[in-house]
Amino acid sequence: MKFFVDTADTADIRELAELGLLDGVTTNPTLVAKSGKDFKEVVKEICGIVPGPVSAEVVALDHAGMMREAEVLRKIANNIAIKVPLTPEGLKTCRKLTSDGTMVNVTLCFSANQALLAAKAGATFISPFVGRHDDNGFDGMELIRDIRLIYDNYAFDTQILVASVRTPIHVLESAKIGADVATMPAAIIRGLFKHVLTDKGIESFLTDWKKTGQSII
Repeated sequence: MKFFVDTADTADIRELAELGLLDGVTTNPTLVAKSGKDFKEVVKEICGIVPGPVSAEVVALDHAGMMREAEVLRKIANNIAIKVPLTPEGLKTCRKLTSDGTMVNVTLCFSANQALLAAKAGATFISPFVGRHDDNGFDGMELIRDIRLIYDNYAFDTQILVASVRTPIHVLESAKIGADVATMPAAIIRGLFKHVLTDKGIESFLTDWKKTGQSII
């Protein structure tokens, strides 16, 4: 499974990239606004840190407007993925962009039928929002299972990019189902390292080592 970080905080992105675990980045207008930086400048900086896909979202709602914004965004760097909403105008834009080789992330997916439409439109990534799905009384992981089954049935190339990840359990379950990517806040990625028995084991080893009075260096 690929790991993307869902942020516009370049300090977090640099730190995670140095671990060698980061495959890409997703952003949205809300995350960029939190950074307090110029939208195009922060996206350009992120693209320079991470060689993998960096999703930059359009804000227009009509096809012509989306295409104008996409033209600006995809000139920022070669690893830009244009993020469009799962609407008729968004999928029209997706088809047009993917036909000339541009990566497209179709976002705000909440049903398997929507995911099927996105795949037929040629989306590079489909972003089902599992956390928000759970918040509204549905099962986010069941949505991922349904999409995986449909995509496998018809050998669609669209990658399942699990979004709105709230807990490490979302990551685990998505990996077990066979999702291609999980995008998550930096805190969730760091949380994947944590286990009480790992901490206790390190503490025990260090205590035993100290008793030997030895030094490796």
